[in-house]
Amino acid sequence: MRVKRHAGFTLVELLVALFVFALLAVTAYRGLNAVTQTRTQLDHETRKWQALERFFARLDGETAQVLARPVRTANGAEAPAWTGSSSSTGSLENAQLTFTRHGGFDASGAPLPPQRIGYRLRQNKIELLRWTMLDSAPYNAPTVDAVLDDVDEFNLRYLSSRLVWEMQWPPRIPDADTPKALEVMVVLKSGEKLTRLFSLR
Repeated sequence: MRVKRHAGFTLVELLVALFVFALLAVTAYRGLNAVTQTRTQLDHETRKWQALERFFARLDGETAQVLARPVRTANGAEAPAWTGSSSSTGSLENAQLTFTRHGGFDASGAPLPPQRIGYRLRQNKIELLRWTMLDSAPYNAPTVDAVLDDVDEFNLRYLSSRLVWEMQWPPRIPDADTPKALEVMVVLKSGEKLTRLFSLR
């Protein structure tokens, strides 16, 4: 009487199958990891460009409401309606760009008082400064909010009535209270350099 032998895999066949499965698993993991890294990078890039778009849109909206109204400093001296330098000193006390703007309107449509705001680059962040009053009484410290991160350079130029780009405002040659245009150059830590022009009057 012949005994039936059940067909099965030999040890060699099992080892080959395990080796093929391991290769497929490694390939699949690498592919999934590459997709995940690509998605993470795309999300990071999207957030970066969205933050830049919001920053430039904010600056455009605020410079469009510039008001030629000088202010009084804490020591009683008069400061111009618009003051600016070409680059930041990184100082905690000083703003790189400071100007007076219309206050807008409240919910009922009544006009709000003008505002004094400023921008500066400090510790690789562009900060927005807001003063509670135009004329600075003692201890009228501004509120400070970071509006753009990972910035290496924040450079500004100002177009005079003579159509000359000035590195500071007011310029050495007397001009209007505010420049005709503002040029903003932002250099990110990742290497991108962006330049925008804003018409002021």
